[in-house]
This record gives sequence, structure tokens and C-alpha cells, in this order.
Amino acid sequence: MREVKTLRYGWKFQKGDFPEAVDMEFDDSQWEEVRVPHDWAIKGPFSPDNDVQEWSGHKFIGMTGGLPHTGKGFYRLRINLPDGIKTKRVRIEFDGVMSHSKVYINGRYVGEWPYGYSSFAFDITGFVSSGENILAVSVDNKPDASRWYPGAGIYRNVRLVITEQVSISHWDTYITTPFVSPSEAKVHIQTTIENHIGKEVAVELETRIVSPEGKDVASKISKKDIGKKDTFEDELSIKSPSLWSIESPSLYMAISTVKVNGKVMDVYETPFGIRSLKFDAEKGFFLNDKSVKFQGVCLHHDLGPLGTAVNRAALKRQLSIMKEMGANAIRTSHNPPAPELLELADEMGFLVIDEAFDAWKIPKRPNDYNTLFDQWAEKDLRAMIRRDRNHPCVIMWSIGNEIPEQQDKENGVRLARFLHNICKEEDPTRPTTSGINIWEDAIKNGFADVIDVIGWNYAPHNYGKYHQLFKNKPMYGSETASCISTRGEYYFPVEEEMGVKRETLQVNSYDLSYPGWANTPDVEFRAQDDHPFIMGEFVWTGFDYLGEPTPYYEEWPSRSSYFGIVDLAGIPKDRFYLYQSRWANKNTLHLLPHWTWPGYEGKVIPVHCYTVWETVELFVNGKSQGTRRKSPKAIINRYRLVWNGVVYEPGELKAVAYDRDGKIVKEVVVNTAGAPAEIHLTPDKKEMVGDGEDMVFVYVDITDEKGVLCPNADNMVRFGLEGPAEIVAVDNGDPTSTEPFQSHYRKVFHGRCVVYLRSIKGKTGTLKLTAESEGLKKCEVSISIK
Repeated sequence: MREVKTLRYGWKFQKGDFPEAVDMEFDDSQWEEVRVPHDWAIKGPFSPDNDVQEWSGHKFIGMTGGLPHTGKGFYRLRINLPDGIKTKRVRIEFDGVMSHSKVYINGRYVGEWPYGYSSFAFDITGFVSSGENILAVSVDNKPDASRWYPGAGIYRNVRLVITEQVSISHWDTYITTPFVSPSEAKVHIQTTIENHIGKEVAVELETRIVSPEGKDVASKISKKDIGKKDTFEDELSIKSPSLWSIESPSLYMAISTVKVNGKVMDVYETPFGIRSLKFDAEKGFFLNDKSVKFQGVCLHHDLGPLGTAVNRAALKRQLSIMKEMGANAIRTSHNPPAPELLELADEMGFLVIDEAFDAWKIPKRPNDYNTLFDQWAEKDLRAMIRRDRNHPCVIMWSIGNEIPEQQDKENGVRLARFLHNICKEEDPTRPTTSGINIWEDAIKNGFADVIDVIGWNYAPHNYGKYHQLFKNKPMYGSETASCISTRGEYYFPVEEEMGVKRETLQVNSYDLSYPGWANTPDVEFRAQDDHPFIMGEFVWTGFDYLGEPTPYYEEWPSRSSYFGIVDLAGIPKDRFYLYQSRWANKNTLHLLPHWTWPGYEGKVIPVHCYTVWETVELFVNGKSQGTRRKSPKAIINRYRLVWNGVVYEPGELKAVAYDRDGKIVKEVVVNTAGAPAEIHLTPDKKEMVGDGEDMVFVYVDITDEKGVLCPNADNMVRFGLEGPAEIVAVDNGDPTSTEPFQSHYRKVFHGRCVVYLRSIKGKTGTLKLTAESEGLKKCEVSISIK
């Protein structure tokens, strides 16, 4: 029978090059003990000297986050295997190692996989024996290889898989639903089985489908004589299927049981969903014959202060925040994601564009994927598709983002077709796509003709023109807006800003700032609304991420992005509510800026309102500042309401929303804060599981004595913890802070920060988190661990 063991604890790690560490007798007693997933660089320290990148006469300092991710590292793990292991098959599976990894067992070289975002596996049957075995993994992270923080080390999960001599091959169930209707669904299941007995055997495959409610709804038994390897092709029918959708992401389970001479040799479970996809050049995208607009975001793979080390609870938190905003789609920018992200997208109802590469043969950085393409592109792309093709959330395969070969007349089309054809060989049920940013060259050279669905990066002004050129091609905004902002930072005068830099190294939060290639969210909204054939958009980005601190590439200590709708700590910026007012079925009514401006008395402070309603009246201390109505002919006032002449006086800023009949439907108040007086702790949930993986995120707010958030507060807060958990990170969302994420203290940024708590495996009880700051009332919160 199949046995799967996640290799999480007991790893030894050392930064540096240790060729002799592959040997079984090597002494690693002085090495650091770590748990995997592990990102060696996230603990820092931050430095402007880490991975400085130079081009066009400029030094880009914080491009990869200012963290020490480059260089070599070594991991070792002792694995005890039982007697009789030689009668089994043994495989080691890695979800991702950053990067250029080489794997050794008991001093012998097993294999390597250089692309840090690929999942891979090796058969190690011939390398292991009963008793103690030594698994060693070397890592070599190159400098000048990434345009963002890539992380470092074994940052995704590792598993040991033990099977019988006859079993289902790695990633070798492939489930499609060629016919879907409300009354019936046809399910096609392709199952590949390996035979290592050494002679042909009669194999029986029983396939059973279990409904979302846990009931058996279909089954089939097939038999075949298998030599070394063969594939079963089975079709089953399900009556009145529960369709997978954004609103109701129903998941079925295919349970495959392999028998030889009546003995069960393998049992393998494959989750899948039943849904239909349709891409129409005129009418857009349809899921289960229902029109759906992509309300999407692009996400890099880091988890903010946790770095790139994968944690399911942290990923779920990110997706939950996006769901609250109204997002329904994710683009995995610009690489294959962690498997956990797709599992969660399946469960939570997100559409996903699964993206393979940020570069092909022409480099964006000297040591990026261009050094691997010739030998590894086919292997990496096939690995991504085989791993991910059973996920109902995945709707398209992206073969690349902003690929320079768009301009290559000789090789661009050839390489695009090469990758496109691989996608079709592995999975003909989904279309291919690519994020195109060199629009005219991609059109002229035929690059755009190759892919099935065109993704336009930053082309809202050209949607109409390009639709006329590609009347039969579906298209969407694959990367949009790139608005930049810092949570809580407001500057005057309020006006559109392109590439503006400030001495504070921060960006205005009025959501009118953007780099040279980009635009405000409002411009993209208008283009989407005025061109209904566009299937939707993927905003750059859902969250701030480590690295790429546009526009402060050369200024230290800027070390993380300003693009996020949500900051690095997971605290929504104002822009969150702009998208929520457009995407979510919620009564959004949000005012900006805050209303605590000592020294600004009598001066004009523009006020913006993001709301789902068309009409809003603004008041300052009970005095009306006028009523604003959204204007369909405007750009800015089409999607937000603006009062440019509001004179500041301390007290109460209030917005009153009216429905079409003039009735008050909602009010929101922003009060002037007094002096900081208290700390408030708000956990995102009241209990967590004691599995060593579950997390709770505690929001820390500095308020005045009336409970009003102090938006200018920067108090240092120190945290204490009692009970069966650990503080794994603290962050405040400031993209210029170089305080270590692992510290138990943090200055709040505009009155807020977040504490990341993780349970300890096997321990339950109650934890107590305390927060203290000089001159403020101490606060504590308790969380149950079960």
C-alpha cells in the first residue's frame, strides 16, 4: 500500500558550499536545525549590498528585497526506513527548491532540478536501504537572476512516497469532463500504472467517484495485462452533478485502487471538479455556460514577513482577503505556484491562470531562465501541467510573461509554438495564453497569433483597436493598472502622479500614482466597461511583495513593492475598497484620507469616497460639503466621488449614501484621533489547530482613549507570548522598514501592525499574547489551540 510521509522536521542546514556534506559520515552536529519549508534568507539581515543589480548605468538596490538570498546552502536529513524496504518502490518528491538543487542519498548523486519554481521527483529505490539513510540537498542561488525576491532553499514541502512494485505513476491520473450538463456529466479518467515486478502481470483497476457529500456516485472496474507501464482509459457517468463554480466550488474525489491477484497494491485519491469552460471572442468567458468577468489579481509567491516558505494557513488568509474584496481569479505571476495555492483555489472558488515562465532564451536578468531554457523548458512546462491539470480552478496555461521574444522575428513564433504545442499534448482541454506588453511587435511578428487567448499587459487604450485585428481571439487584461501607494500616506496637492519620488520613500495613498507604463485603476475600469468583449482583468498586484520597490529602485531602504492593493503585512490599503466597490456584492462606503491633521486647521484637504452607491453627501462636523454623483462620462468621477475643496477642522468627517429614491442607505464616520492611549489586539480567528502549521494573525491597533485609531502613531510595541505557540513574524506594512521580521517587537506604521502566530505540533491549550508600549495601556488576548 502507498505510504506518504511529509519530511518537515529534523533537517540540518548550513549556508555555504560543503561538497563533503553528501557523505553519510559527515558531522552536521553544529549545523542549524530547521523545519521545511524553509527560506534561509527571510531572517536577514536587510542590506543594500545584497544582490545589487546594474543595468543602463543604474544600480538597482532593493530589486530582490535587500535580503541575503544569493549563494550556496546545504541541507541534510536522516531518514529511517523499515526492514523490507527493498521489496518496495521509494520516491522523493519536492514541491520546489530555490534553486539549482542537487539531490544525494547516502553519498550518491540522485539528480538535479535547477528551476526553483518547478515541482519534481526522483525514484530513489536503488539508493536506499533499511535503517538510517542520509538525504542531502545542495542549493545554489545565483545573483542577478530575479526581478523580485525569490526566496532561498527548500521553501516548499518535501515528501517520501513508498509504494508496492505495482502502483500508479507520479502525477499520472488525468481527469477531464468532456460533457457537462445539469442532468449529466461524462468523466474521463486516464490512469497510468507502473510494474516493477519484472514480468507481465494482470492488473485490475477499480475507479470509484465520491461526491462532495461523501457518497459513491459512479464506479468502474477495468483489467489489463501490464508489462513495464501502461495506461487505462475509463469513462464514467454522473447524474445531476454538482458543478464546480466560484460561488459553489464543489469537489469530487476519484479513488483509484490497483489490485494484482486480488491483493490491493495501491490506492490513490485525485480531487477534481466538474465544470465547463468557454472562451468567446465577442461575449467573453463562460463558466458552466454562465458569463463571468475576471475580477483578478496577480500574486507573487512570497508570504510577506514569512518569506517564501509555504504555509497553507497564510495562503488561505491571503485568498480570504482577496475574496472579501470581491476577487474571483488569480494569475500566478510569473511562475508555477505552490500546490497548496491551487488546492485552496479549488476549495474557495478562484479561477487561476497557471503561468510557467518570466523569460525564455532572451534574458531579462543575466542569470534568469535564459540559462536553462534549452535544456529545461520542456521538462519544466510538462511538470507544471502534469502536476496541475486535475485542478478545476486552472482555466488557462500561460507560457510566459512579457517575453522579450515578442520582438524576435526569427525565434519568437517558433518558441511560442514549441511551448504552445507542449501544452496541447499534455492538456488539450485548456487554452494557452501569455502576458503581452510589446503589443505592436507581438502582433506584427505573429507572436500573438500562436496563443489561444491573448493577454494584454497595460493596454486599456488599445482594446478596441486590437479587437478589430483579432476578431476571433478572446482577450483580457492579463496585467493591469500597476497603481502604487503606501497605506496611510497622504500628500498634497492631490493629483495624478507618474513616477514621482519623495524623500520619505513613500507613495501617495489617494490612488492616483503609477509608474510610466501604467495608469490609475479608473482608466482600466473604463476600458473594461466600454469594451464588453474583454473578459476581465488581473490587477498588478493583490498584495505588496518583497522586492521591486517601484519607483524607488535606487533608493535604500526601500525593499518591497508599493503595487499591492493590500500591504505586505496583510492590511488593506484604501485601494482595497475601490476594487471592493466594483467587484463585491457589499455595501462599501469608504472615505479617505483619515481625519487627524494637526497643523492643517483651515487648510484644504481633498476627500475621496469609494462606494457602491451612486450618490453620497459629505459632512464635516454636521455641515454639508455637498452631494456628489457618479458621472458615466468622466474617468475619475465615474468610479469614485471627490470633494476637492474640503477645509479641515478637527472632529467628524461623515459620508451619507443615498439610494435612487433619495433614501439614506448607509453612513460612515471618520473621527479625529486624540493622543495614543491604548493597544487593541484583534486575532483573525479565536482558535487554531495544534498541528505545527496552523496560524493566527493578530492585528495590532494603537487608539486614543475613545478607541479611535491613531493614524499617525509610530509607537514601538513589544510582544510576549505564553502557551503552546510561537511568534514567527511581526510586520507593519512599511516598505522601508529594516526591522527583522522575526523580532518580538515592532513600531506600528500609521497605527497598525500584525503579529503572526503559529501552533506547535502536538501541543494544545491556551496561548496568551501580550502587547506593551511605553505610556500606553497594556493589552492581551487569548487563543485556544485544539
